[in-house]
Amino acid sequence: MSTAPAAPPQLLVGAPPAHGEAGPRPDLDLDAVTIPELVERMDAGALTSVELTRAYLERIAAVDRQVRSVLLVNPEAPAQAAESDRRRALGRALGPLDGIPVLLKDNIDTRGLGTTAGSRALGVPPAEDAELVVRLRAAGAVVLGKTNMSEWGNFRSAWSTSGWSGAGGQTNNPHVLDRNPCGSSSGSGAAVAASLAQVAVGTETNGSIVCPASQSGVVGFKPTHGRVSGAGIVPISTRQDTAGPVARHVVDAAILMSVLEGRGVDYAAALTPDALRGARVGVWRRAGHDAEADRVVESAVDVLRRGGVTVVEVDLPYQDLIATAGLRALLTEFRHDLEAYLATRTGVPRTLRALIEFNEADPVELSRFGQDLFFEAEKAPSITDPTYLDQRRTATDLARRSIDEVMEVHRLDVIMAPTNAPAWRTDYAGDPVGLGSSTPAAVSGYPNATVPAGFAGPLPIGVSFMAGHGADAAVLRFAAAFERAAPVRRAPTYLPTLP
Repeated sequence: MSTAPAAPPQLLVGAPPAHGEAGPRPDLDLDAVTIPELVERMDAGALTSVELTRAYLERIAAVDRQVRSVLLVNPEAPAQAAESDRRRALGRALGPLDGIPVLLKDNIDTRGLGTTAGSRALGVPPAEDAELVVRLRAAGAVVLGKTNMSEWGNFRSAWSTSGWSGAGGQTNNPHVLDRNPCGSSSGSGAAVAASLAQVAVGTETNGSIVCPASQSGVVGFKPTHGRVSGAGIVPISTRQDTAGPVARHVVDAAILMSVLEGRGVDYAAALTPDALRGARVGVWRRAGHDAEADRVVESAVDVLRRGGVTVVEVDLPYQDLIATAGLRALLTEFRHDLEAYLATRTGVPRTLRALIEFNEADPVELSRFGQDLFFEAEKAPSITDPTYLDQRRTATDLARRSIDEVMEVHRLDVIMAPTNAPAWRTDYAGDPVGLGSSTPAAVSGYPNATVPAGFAGPLPIGVSFMAGHGADAAVLRFAAAFERAAPVRRAPTYLPTLP
């Protein structure tokens, strides 16, 4: 299924089908079921991957006309599911992801399935899979399709609108359809929230996993930089970019993360139920940016204290310096890394200049906003320039210090912060500059997990857990413990606008 790029959203009349109504098993609640529960059913012969895959495909056909999160579905998905069922019948299942439908953000090379980074310029599909897709196939996952995204990872214009791309149009927030899903893994977050796949893969440079996940009311995990291969992913910056899981449940994110990393680690096994008791958690409130987020954070602090946590109020330093140096560094890295990636593709523009000219000639690409960041990146210094090298060094060093120093001084296990304010109305005037806490973990390359924590009316608000280099298991463990202590997530209701 593809989405016409210039068409307005088509809204269904009334509410979409209930989560258990898609597919042949009305007892299967797609919103609530976890991967371990699905595996248990499949092992017992009570469910097949073919049935599960059909349920998700039918739900995409019924619901995604409103959300517009799925750019295309994989015609080979039913055959992949059938092959998984054959393996399971022979006792040869490949692990917990075998037979589980997964959606991929459309900047991840997937042979024969597009990979546009949201741009109409990348119309010829890649011939090879990204390394992470190779890992998913080896684990038996069903590649269900590709999700829409903010074009070029929201790095074409400072006035871009999250969730819009020339290739896929505008993705909507499934909780309130005229609200924004955040970017750039907008389709991955919205699709998982709408139960259009069991899990999805997103990518992040700065906030592009945790913000879409949080704003759509699901779990998102940005791992330590380097844990997941970036080979075959359309980049902004190979020094910050990373792929990571989007899921409705932390255990599912942990299972997917184990496969994406592919080093034999079992993150799900590390999700101990007593992670909160006796822990020290720093709370970076970002207070005063948004009253609703402040309220949700206060509620989250109460949950932590009831769970036996010592809460320490903290402030993370250096944020303005990190942001300034980091943006200048990204402009240099974008041109260098993107052109290196384009050289691996056939039938597409090979340079940033060629992309600029393509956009100027295309009837859709510049219809919503311009390409000012493309022009800035074209003029940015080279990757060997001393000024650039100092900018990158400054941004990364200060981002690491902002977390490491605070954790050391206060003897913290993790830091918690609000992930987002309530979703804004999509109006094509550019995304508002508002509440966000992703920068320290993004620029440092440290792990960051967001979990639903509350609502502002129908709009979700999440909290993020972050820690130092390599603390992925700890961050997921705290996220899972918080999820267990505060099970606030709920399925979206597809309101056309706020009451």
